[in-house]
Amino acid sequence: MPSAYADRKARSGGARGAHSTGTAPEGAGGGHDGGMAGLEGIEQPRGPARAIAARWSPAVEDERALKALELYGNPTEAEVTLPSLPESAAIARRLAQVVVLRQWGLTPRMTEDAVLLVSELVGNAVRHTGARAFGLRMRHRRGWIRIEVRDPSRGLPCLMPVQELDVSGRGLFLVDRLADRWGVDLLPRGKTTWFEMRVADR
Repeated sequence: MPSAYADRKARSGGARGAHSTGTAPEGAGGGHDGGMAGLEGIEQPRGPARAIAARWSPAVEDERALKALELYGNPTEAEVTLPSLPESAAIARRLAQVVVLRQWGLTPRMTEDAVLLVSELVGNAVRHTGARAFGLRMRHRRGWIRIEVRDPSRGLPCLMPVQELDVSGRGLFLVDRLADRWGVDLLPRGKTTWFEMRVADR
């Protein structure tokens, strides 16, 4: 691990960054992705403040979310493959909504945050990788949820400074602020960008 990252302190409490033990999706599928260079396999700790972002209500379009689950499959059971089109972000949001809120029974606030971050990762995959498709996978273990977006590009995105009034380039900034951990795992063909959030299991 490069020394520049080996000594990176967690902003929330001084913990040392660690290599990701992330699981690569089964059957994993150049260029620069536009935003995490050098962050492959390194967990990015949660920032001290929550980002200010437009809030999406998890209660909206619940019927469409259930329909998306029926049409595209359940990302908790297997990776769901979606075309790299702008409209796929809405599909991914609906899948995340129905899983986090209905299937896992987590709070509306947690659902809002997870849906927002899914949308940002999918947006990056659609806009910057030149891929025909991407994969969405969602996992839940005691005390944590993990959401992964896989694409066939091995170019690493990088976290860039964001000003308060910027209207673009905020994707990884939001992930860094709202997720407890995040990172990128390089695969034989492509990469998985992931984030994890602590949850209070019921």
